[in-house]
Amino acid sequence: MSNAASALVQSDLVLGRYRPLRPLGSGGSGSVWLARDEQNGLDVALKIVPREGKAASRAEREAEAAARLRHPSCQRAYGFGRDSQHVYIAYEYVPGRTFREALRGGELDDASAIEASAQVLEALAHAHGRGIVHRDIKPSNVLLAEGRGVNAKVLDFGLAQIQEAETLTAQGDVPGTLAYIAPERLAGALTTEAADIWAVGVMLWEALAGRHPFWRSSLLETARAIEEGAPRLETLRPDLPKPILAAVNRALDLNPVRRPSAAALAGALRLGERKRRGRKGGGQTLAVPAAVPRLVPASLAALVAGWTAWALPFFPAGWSLGLGGLAAGATLLDARLGLAFALAVPVLPLGNLALGLAVLYGCLAAALLAVMWREPERGLLFSLGGLLAPISALGLFPLAALSVRSPGRRAVQAAAAVLVAGVVAGVRGVPLPFDAGAPPDLGIAASGDPLAVLAALRTALVAHPALAFEAVVLATVAALLPLARRRGLWGIAALGAAFVVGALLLAPGVAVAPLVVAVWATCLAVAVR
Repeated sequence: MSNAASALVQSDLVLGRYRPLRPLGSGGSGSVWLARDEQNGLDVALKIVPREGKAASRAEREAEAAARLRHPSCQRAYGFGRDSQHVYIAYEYVPGRTFREALRGGELDDASAIEASAQVLEALAHAHGRGIVHRDIKPSNVLLAEGRGVNAKVLDFGLAQIQEAETLTAQGDVPGTLAYIAPERLAGALTTEAADIWAVGVMLWEALAGRHPFWRSSLLETARAIEEGAPRLETLRPDLPKPILAAVNRALDLNPVRRPSAAALAGALRLGERKRRGRKGGGQTLAVPAAVPRLVPASLAALVAGWTAWALPFFPAGWSLGLGGLAAGATLLDARLGLAFALAVPVLPLGNLALGLAVLYGCLAAALLAVMWREPERGLLFSLGGLLAPISALGLFPLAALSVRSPGRRAVQAAAAVLVAGVVAGVRGVPLPFDAGAPPDLGIAASGDPLAVLAALRTALVAHPALAFEAVVLATVAALLPLARRRGLWGIAALGAAFVVGALLLAPGVAVAPLVVAVWATCLAVAVR
């Protein structure tokens, strides 16, 4: 960045045409600036590469590849030039964030990841049809444009292999980013279009599973993991439609000959996504309106913020509605912001009751925020515990938690749902869930010691073991439900039997009928889903 920046400062216009405005980023090969094309007034992304070693040759290769491509999902190149120190490529400027940034921010849901991957594959099909293999597909080389919907752009053809062009890499040199390199390339085989398919498969596997299939603590271990192949996606996401699972698994076939073409894989993903959204008259899934996934988290945020502001004495009359509305609005704006706001609302009311309680709650809320950071839209799912308990349906919570991807996060949500149901019962002065016992008097008023509050809560749980035991049972069932479904009807039946036996043996005083009904409903729903 420093050499390029120095060159820009010394010149008003680059190549007598482009006026640099501000840096957009930098990497190993050079830097990218937002610049104004003074000839036509357009803003461009100006890539500046020092003429050192292979960097300049790769930049020229990139410009040659980009000039051949005219596809909505390929970043368009407007111009190319060089001087004594640098090579310049002017690209269309598209505000947005990379696929990698969206992954790290937890901003990609399943539908967005699938659609972005399909668009990348369509761009690759266009490139492959013109004899160009990208060879460096990875999340940081895919741009997601700002605006409504998904609009993906493939970036950086600097390592592209172009037919009838001389390669830039010596024999045995494997260009690209290791974590997304196909196994045949590691073995020294010729690079084909199938290597790009593999890279897209890794990207999509990572987005859907929430972790990378191969990344290990060292490059050598990562390379070995690539050679062994990726775990089948259904081991982590058995809830996904079979066409999606099959498409990802085919893209990650160790044999490049068996991988589909880019166009075929894009078609398979789009077909699978349509089935995921719902089949008309299919009877297996229900088509869900697009607004529902956004409205449910916002409604839960409004519920948590509004109810706590109303039920716990602190806020003036009428504030509960305003705080609930603010929580819903914040969630619609940004799921993490809404989650943090809703979790923060009870702090002051709890501090009004006992400072130690507020401190302890703040620590737990911060821990929950950290745990649910990658799935913030599901961070308040536990609040359903307070709604299900009064109708003796708390045993259905593991089924509701199936939308949470991670088994650990599902378990946390289930355990929290049981504890929240107990807290809500205490605030309302009604019998506790499961054992119908009277809420305990914690005796923590005016306590400023969080440890004393924690000890009082522990004593209350020991005095009402059914609550603690059922929290463990529901958390375990929530974590294992997808695994049971993968094992088929026998696996579902076994988990259902263990659910009933565990719940009744650990807490024999619980009401049997509602629990049995919940278990049957859960098993039936999982079996037909």
